Amino acid sequence: MQKKYDEYYKPAEDTLFLADSIQNEKGSTALDIGTGSGFLARILSGKFEFVVATDINFRALKKAHEIVENCICCNAADTLNCNFDLVVCNLPYLPSKEIADTAVDGLTDGLGVTTNIIKSASKVVRRNGKLVYLTSSLANYQELVRRTENLGFSVKIIAKKSLFFEELILVECVKL
Repeated sequence: MQKKYDEYYKPAEDTLFLADSIQNEKGSTALDIGTGSGFLARILSGKFEFVVATDINFRALKKAHEIVENCICCNAADTLNCNFDLVVCNLPYLPSKEIADTAVDGLTDGLGVTTNIIKSASKVVRRNGKLVYLTSSLANYQELVRRTENLGFSVKIIAKKSLFFEELILVECVKL
């Protein structure tokens, strides 16, 4: 059973790692899926003409809206009908039996939720556009990469960062 959220996902080691990888990205349109506090969307706002932030947690969006104008409460990119040059997502990748915390719980092998987010994102990344997501060695990230490739992306792991209990993995995907 899902709990009620009093808070939003605050930037942590994983968010900062993803933020470093998008510092030099620029273009017309960008989307931050699962924005939490809006930290990544704020970085994108300085580099893109139009930025959208989505989250399923309305309280998170209230916080994100303090720094990002275009915030939409929805699942991933499901309600969007436009294309983006760049889509970023700090996925809820932790393996879990249920979704107790939507910010981190990814269900079986950390793939249940993440696969749905990647499918949703694949519909809004423009041709030759990028999807950059963060996952973990705790999840079955090799299978997630395979599933992403099956959605029409050229996929490569662009960086890894070892923490004491896991390895963070940044994945860059270019829409074919």
